[in-house]
Amino acid sequence: MSAKENAAIGQLLELLEARYAMRVLWALKDGHPQTFRLLQDSIGSITPNTLNTRIKELRAAGLMGHGGDGYTVTTLGADLLKRLNDLQAFAGKWAVSQSKVSAIKK
Repeated sequence: MSAKENAAIGQLLELLEARYAMRVLWALKDGHPQTFRLLQDSIGSITPNTLNTRIKELRAAGLMGHGGDGYTVTTLGADLLKRLNDLQAFAGKWAVSQSKVSAIKK
């Protein structure tokens, strides 16, 4: 991998590692626009200030936008979510393995 590619991955990971950034995108993965309040409810325990900050960052990065009906992922954001779609299947497998590990430890 080139230095330029490494830098791009580093920048993307830095953006996505911000608290709740992935949850904001994940809440929009179905493609339906969400108002600020609905998005906040979809995510859970996020404060309005944190949600506002994440929205600004994700919009600046071109991953989400805002239209008349609310917030949505952009084409670029949808592409990222498509690539992360396997995460859900992996999370299920991982959760099962974790429950087996904790059962063994008991």
